[in-house]
Amino acid sequence: MSTENLPQSPEQPTRKPRVAVVFGGRSSEHGISTVTAGAVLKAIDRTKYDVLPIGITREGRWVLTADEPERMAITERRTPDVDDLAESHEGGVVLPTDPGSREVVYSEPGSVPKALGEVDVVFPVLHGPYGEDGTLQGLLELSGVPYVGSGVLASAVGQDKEYMKRVFTSFGLKVGPYVVIRPREWERDTSAARKKIIDFAGDHGWPLFVKPARAGSSIGITKVDDLSGLDEAIEEARRHDPKVLVEAALRGREIECGVLEFEDGPRASVPAEIPPPQAHAYYDFEAKYIDSTPGVVPAPLTEEQTAEVQRLAVEAFEAASCEGLVRADFFLTEDGEFVINEINTMPGFTPISMYPQMWQASGISYPELVDRLVQAALRRPTGLR
Repeated sequence: MSTENLPQSPEQPTRKPRVAVVFGGRSSEHGISTVTAGAVLKAIDRTKYDVLPIGITREGRWVLTADEPERMAITERRTPDVDDLAESHEGGVVLPTDPGSREVVYSEPGSVPKALGEVDVVFPVLHGPYGEDGTLQGLLELSGVPYVGSGVLASAVGQDKEYMKRVFTSFGLKVGPYVVIRPREWERDTSAARKKIIDFAGDHGWPLFVKPARAGSSIGITKVDDLSGLDEAIEEARRHDPKVLVEAALRGREIECGVLEFEDGPRASVPAEIPPPQAHAYYDFEAKYIDSTPGVVPAPLTEEQTAEVQRLAVEAFEAASCEGLVRADFFLTEDGEFVINEINTMPGFTPISMYPQMWQASGISYPELVDRLVQAALRRPTGLR
C-alpha cells in the first residue's frame, strides 16, 4: 500500500546536548572548584548546549545552584561556597542509578520528586578527594553517563602522588627522590616514621617538601628547612590526608605543559614556566589563586627543550591511561634534564590558570577548550574502553 497520502508525523526538534557542571565537593579544594565552575558556566556555548549547574556541599549533599557565574568568583581573598549558591538547603539532586536512564531527579522532604530531564554529559570540575580521585568517575560509570576527563583508574593514579610516581617510574619517566609515610606507620610508631624522614633528609639534604599524598592546589604543603619544622609540617599535611609524601627539593626551573585529547589522540600545548614567586616561599595556593602569580607563556626554552617536554607530557598522559585533559608539571634541572613532578587530571581551570593559558597560547581559546572537552566526552563511551 502506498504511504504517499498518509498524514506524516511532524519531525521532532533536535534537542541540544545537556551538560551538568558538577562542582564544589568535600575536599579542601571546594572553593577553587567553585571558581572553576563559574568560569566554565560563563564560557560554555549556550546556543549549543543546555546547562545544569549542580553543586556538592562540603558535607557531600548534591544541590541545584543558581546559574550565576559572577557569584562564583574570589572576592576579598575568599573563595565562594556551594552553600551560598544553593537554591534550597533541604532539597537534593539524585543521579540515575539505572544505566538505561539519564534522568536527573530533584527531591525535597515532603514533596513529590521532580524530574529535571536527561543529562547527556557531566563536566566535573571537582578537585581533590571525592571528585577528582576516581570516586565520582566510578559513580558516573555505574550511572552510564559520559563525563569530561579521565576514568576511574587514571583519576585515582593522578590523585595519589605515590602511585603516580610508581607508574611513571615503571614507564621510564624520571621522578625526584621521595618517601611516603602511611597512616599506620605514623600511628603505630611515630618515632620510627620520623626517623625514616630524617634518614631521607640525610641522604638528600634539606629543605624537604612535606605534603598530603592525595590533595592538590598546593594545599597542606610545607617547605621544611630543618628538623625543627618537621613535626608541624607533618601534622599540617595529615590535616588533609593521613598519608604523607615527603619530597627532596629539586634545583631547577618549574615547567608545565598541557595535554588535550583530540580526535586523533592527545597533543601537547606550548609549555609555560612558573617563576619563583616574590612574596611566597614557593608556588603555593595563595600564589596560584589569590595573588595570581603570573606564569611565563610560552616558556623561554630552546626548540629541543620544548619538543622534549611536550613529548614527556604526552608520555605521562598515556602512561596513566588518561583521557580528556592533563596538566603535567616538570622540573628542568640544572643539568638540563626534565624530571616529572606530577600530573593533574582536572587541573586548575579558571581563565587565569596555567592550563587554559597554555592552550590560549597554542591557539585554542577558553570557550573552544570547554567545547572540545565536552565533545570528547560525548564521543567516548562509558564502561571498559
